[in-house]
Amino acid sequence: METNKQKIVTIGGGSGSFMVLSGLKKYPVELSAVVTMSDDGGSTGVLRDEMGVLPPGDVRQCLVALSQSSQTLRDLFSYRYGIGRLGGHSFGNIFLSTLEKITGSLPLAIKEAGRILRIKGYVLQLP
Repeated sequence: METNKQKIVTIGGGSGSFMVLSGLKKYPVELSAVVTMSDDGGSTGVLRDEMGVLPPGDVRQCLVALSQSSQTLRDLFSYRYGIGRLGGHSFGNIFLSTLEKITGSLPLAIKEAGRILRIKGYVLQLP
């Protein structure tokens, strides 16, 4: 890794971080996203309450934004089920919640998802 790369850190979450990170990943900079874990709506809130996990929604969006994987894999992580018992949930939220259960922590789940999605940069969560 080059040591003279400009370092840029986003703090927060949601669609704002997604848009900024999506745009910046094409430049020769070192990116980090610090994601606050305050999202409690929709799929994220249900998974938090039912599975006892941290809310994955904003983390998922940052991972997808930094992904250098195929469009199909990025679309998969953003896919939201429309009907049935999974209605309203995104595949990525379910995937991250399951990884958190398997690995025992959200930081490890983020690291593994980042490897799978081939992210450019780092995603860190603040409890």
